[in-house]
Amino acid sequence: MLLCFSSSHRTADFDLLERLERHAPAVKAALAEHTEIISGSVVLATCNRFEAYLDVDEPLTAARAVSVETVVQAVSAAAGIDAQELRDASDVICDHGVAEHLFAVSSGLESVVVGEGEIAGQVRRALETARASGTVTSELERLFQGASRTSRGVKNRTGITTRGRSMVRLALDLAESRITDWAGTRVLLVGTGAYAGASLAALRDRGVVDVRVFSPSGRAAKFALSHDIEPIGPAELTDALAHCDLIVTCSAATDPILTQAQLAEAITRPDALERRLVIDLGLPRNVDPAVAELHGAELLDLETISRHAPLEELNAAEDARVIVGAAAAEFAAQSAEQSVTPALVALRKHVFDVLDAEIERARGRGDSSEQTEAALRHLAGVLLHTPSVRARELARDGEAQSVIDAANALFGLDVPAAAPRAGRLRAVGDESAAS
Repeated sequence: MLLCFSSSHRTADFDLLERLERHAPAVKAALAEHTEIISGSVVLATCNRFEAYLDVDEPLTAARAVSVETVVQAVSAAAGIDAQELRDASDVICDHGVAEHLFAVSSGLESVVVGEGEIAGQVRRALETARASGTVTSELERLFQGASRTSRGVKNRTGITTRGRSMVRLALDLAESRITDWAGTRVLLVGTGAYAGASLAALRDRGVVDVRVFSPSGRAAKFALSHDIEPIGPAELTDALAHCDLIVTCSAATDPILTQAQLAEAITRPDALERRLVIDLGLPRNVDPAVAELHGAELLDLETISRHAPLEELNAAEDARVIVGAAAAEFAAQSAEQSVTPALVALRKHVFDVLDAEIERARGRGDSSEQTEAALRHLAGVLLHTPSVRARELARDGEAQSVIDAANALFGLDVPAAAPRAGRLRAVGDESAAS
């Protein structure tokens, strides 16, 4: 059974998401320890969501509550977050609902800014990380490969990714009312990762030419050289804070990089600018929220930015939803086909075991030849073909259990029941919410 534990901007505040992101490695390790229930896991941690995609061994409804609670307790212990707080701020999605959810997430349909382009790469990297850790099962691999194909289809067949805007661009849109001349704006960029590159590109698109970069990990010089900007060292940071109109932080550092005391020192310099705007794109936060209390400083953080996210581009989003729905339906149909595979394998084995026994008896009587045996085996394969095709068609139509029941009844097989389908459990602690 596939299961997704999801906390996102739709269900949780950014403080909780920040704590989950900070403890993502510990959560991954904790989930890997529960091998009695969890066969595999992929953890997706971004600035707007924390999700654990799991391949769980127990498909039965009675066991689902145990599986869900095991996951909640594991995440709670690893992240140091109260279990009830997690339940209140999370969704749990089961079985085929997981595919539709992940396909929508990877296509940007569940992002703060619908259609944002970063998420597809983040989903892909989550899978790569899980592969390296050895926690990916064949079913999770199939799920995430399907997500990649779907996001590419949405990108190529709709305008959602071009109409949608990234968090960086949305933040700069919000800054438009504070900045009158982008070409004359002095910018300090804090961070040197992929998000920093995207931020720099967005700034240049608006005409910014004066950009300096600081890295708490010491990578500023290398980033500056490859992007043709000026690096700033620790000794120059206070001066840069004093003389920049816009400060954009997007570092992966787990502790705040810009504190109230640091900025207060910069602001009180005699030659410091009167006002500056700070945009914090980091998760965990790069900027101490108390910075907003300083005279001469205004702070835009992820929570503030998300509240100003624009409405969906309706036509593009609707087209994308259709693509996601079709891809999820095909994933479910393929899963249904796989659910009757044990019955088809058992049926084939039964038929050929009977055939082999009859051939052996014929050999004992001297009534068999190689040509006759080959013809009989071919005939058995031909006779099995139509039932096999029909079984897969019935499975796609939701009749997998009927196929299994028929095979068991007619041929005396003992094939286990097919796993039941389920959807979203909004109330994590209440199994009665299953759909």
